[in-house]
Amino acid sequence: MQIAPLAHGQALGHLHPGGPLVRPAGSPEQWRVATALRNLAIAHTDAPRYLLAHEVGAVLAMLPDLQRRFLVATLWNTGARINEALALTPADFELDGQCPFVALRTLKQRRRGKGRPRAGEAVKRLVPLLDPQYAQLAREYLSTFKLARGAQIWPVTDQTVRNWLKEAEGGLRGRGINLVVALTPHVFRHSFAMHHLLQGNTHIKRLQAYLGHRSLRSTEVYTAVLALDAAASEIGLSFSVPIEGNPLLSR
Repeated sequence: MQIAPLAHGQALGHLHPGGPLVRPAGSPEQWRVATALRNLAIAHTDAPRYLLAHEVGAVLAMLPDLQRRFLVATLWNTGARINEALALTPADFELDGQCPFVALRTLKQRRRGKGRPRAGEAVKRLVPLLDPQYAQLAREYLSTFKLARGAQIWPVTDQTVRNWLKEAEGGLRGRGINLVVALTPHVFRHSFAMHHLLQGNTHIKRLQAYLGHRSLRSTEVYTAVLALDAAASEIGLSFSVPIEGNPLLSR
């Protein structure tokens, strides 16, 4: 069984008694179309594999504790690479005021050039936390666990996170839900990018900044799906002109 797109507003509310951690977006029909387009893109293009919001919601509902849910929600809400997320401390979150954000250390190695950091040096980028529910989750988590400002929020390894996701995948299969995309930490980075492009209409240059890409080409890999998305919205656009009644032929 494939995960049902109609569950977009119910995935977490139904599966997780604490209420949704993902804000529902779009109508059931939009989710049907988005799911179909994503599956077409996976089958016929080299577009990155990504999840839709209702699928992320179902994954979050399978995570048994707040530590795991907060980490995966952070990957989904920030587009962080897993090493960037695991390097986060409470001091990296700015949750007061009208524009909460997180400061991510761009840890992927960059080529050395004029004005650029040496390999291994971290460059910080600011990513806005656009979902109020996620910002509230971050406040609650950090206030509950009262970590030192410079303490690592998730003192775990990349492999531990992969194991968590494997367990979540098993939990979904136990409910008869089979995702078409294998769960890895990086899938949530791809999902963040595609959610911004398809649901938020985010400009590609802004998305480049959010993702910490040195080259715009790295960000443009996500645009392959946009042609399909445009096609879905333009169905019914006719290119057929009947001979009878053609003004050029009726002279």
